[in-house]
Amino acid sequence: MDKFFGNLHAVLGAGLVLAIALMFGLHGDYVSAPAVLRWLHLFFGIVWIGLLYYFNFVQIPTMPSVPAELKPGVSKYIAPKALFWFRWGAAFTVLTGLAVAAHPVKGGASYLVEALTLDANYRLIGVGMWLALIMAFNVWFVIWPAQKKALGLVEADDAAKAKAAKTAMIFSRTNTLLSIPMLYAMVSANHG
Repeated sequence: MDKFFGNLHAVLGAGLVLAIALMFGLHGDYVSAPAVLRWLHLFFGIVWIGLLYYFNFVQIPTMPSVPAELKPGVSKYIAPKALFWFRWGAAFTVLTGLAVAAHPVKGGASYLVEALTLDANYRLIGVGMWLALIMAFNVWFVIWPAQKKALGLVEADDAAKAKAAKTAMIFSRTNTLLSIPMLYAMVSANHG
């Protein structure tokens, strides 16, 4: 058991197999591409927002109290790995979300264009989509480039590292702020 649970890929693979078994075992009569895409969208969204909250609720507030000799353990090992899952969680959340919206619904048409143009019938999900797109942009084009400097993954002097760390924190907190109405819009649009 130690060997199995010590292997993240094995655990994820087994979880995927169990989810597929559950899908087909209990709902095999109506498992569809949109249902699988929604499930993947939710999974990747949990990875993304879970890590966003980890950074903002745990890592950022705790780092000032970490002794200087221990900080490289976080900045050289934990943060780069967490940022890998964070940015790819963001990318796959957006891609699967767009795929869900682009897939034809029962009436035969998708709602992607209507949502993105904030059509009255899709305004709430559209607002959620726009907030998620802004957040994903922040992840890939502001937070990640700044974190690469702050963590020393790319060459930068001490002043540039400090400025990059502040930029990453501000945009990470911006994403935390945006995540709250985004989650409301996403949940309420589907179940409100």
